[in-house]
Amino acid sequence: MNLPAAPAERRARATLSRAVEPGDEHAGRWLRRFGAAGFLDRLLHTTDAAPAGDDPFPGTGRKRVASWRLRATAADADRDLATIQDLGGRFLIPGDTEWPRQLDDLEDARPVGLWVRGPADLRTWALRSVALVGARACTPYGAHTAADLATGLARQGWVVVSGAAYGIDGAAHRGALAAAGATVAVLACGVDSPYPRGHDQLIRRITEQGLVIGELPPDSHPTPSRFITRNRVIAALTRGTVVVEAQHRSGSLVTARAAARLGRHTMGVPGPVTSALSAGVHELLRGDATLVTDADEIVELVGDMGQLAPTRRGPVLPRDLLAPAAAHVLEAVPARGPTPATVIARRAGTTPDETLARLYELHSLGFVERHGDGWELTRPGTSASNARRGGA
Repeated sequence: MNLPAAPAERRARATLSRAVEPGDEHAGRWLRRFGAAGFLDRLLHTTDAAPAGDDPFPGTGRKRVASWRLRATAADADRDLATIQDLGGRFLIPGDTEWPRQLDDLEDARPVGLWVRGPADLRTWALRSVALVGARACTPYGAHTAADLATGLARQGWVVVSGAAYGIDGAAHRGALAAAGATVAVLACGVDSPYPRGHDQLIRRITEQGLVIGELPPDSHPTPSRFITRNRVIAALTRGTVVVEAQHRSGSLVTARAAARLGRHTMGVPGPVTSALSAGVHELLRGDATLVTDADEIVELVGDMGQLAPTRRGPVLPRDLLAPAAAHVLEAVPARGPTPATVIARRAGTTPDETLARLYELHSLGFVERHGDGWELTRPGTSASNARRGGA
């Protein structure tokens, strides 16, 4: 399919997305100074043999510039733009209405552009989004927790962002999809080349119900360094990053630390202290990260003022509902054997008459029993109270 010539800035950025590695701050500096069209023109119309005084990119190594030039010369922006259009996608650049403004916080490491597939508006979705990331080789506990958090966030109207990898990422995406929620997959390759291959169907489903985005043009392959630089986009795009299981050396920790540098919230879900997969998370929690255990606690941190998580407490026991005076006498009743009311009064520090009155209250409520002249705690399996058989 032939497209009309793209506007100069968009076409130049499409070319540069193939020429420049994601997160290259040297390129970002020249983009900021010259604009994409100016940067590309300067790149293509100078040679490596130019005199030192005529260096078009002073401070940037010649090998780096030569690599940019070689890739830019081989790039075909019109073909890449046609490919993404044929896929029903689009190429976003800074200044577009759909461009998420929070990515500008990355400054010179900001993406040259974003290749996007999916029906939703990325900028709008990113306004209420949370990153859920973690170990690829996760435990069943980690996978269950990630899916549960994603489902809870989706049901509260939050967008779940992750990297579509095996393990925690995949569980997070599936949790959001299962709740008919919104999810965004940020890839370290072209958006037409699902990776990992085992997640082909998952990524296709995200494309239909959510968004699949990436900095690299169509038919680009992932590399270890691209996975690492991809993580800064996940961190910048969202209001906060939650790490569910991570070893000490983990790309998930890179995402969390990038989020912290950008002023985003960083959160961690604790795990067994005996698990190496929880060691990285616990390291974060010893720093400035916040411990979270469910979606309510995440929303309390990243959401609007007043979106507070419910108070956590144990179950309310019947004795918790007693009046203070009755509870005080109940505490004085010995655990074994009938005890005279006078002894209980002495233990409670109250008068015998006051104690007797409270003991009858406690008897009517099923807490104590009278045996002759003594009182004892109701034994398990004993009828709760004679009073229950008759009146109100």
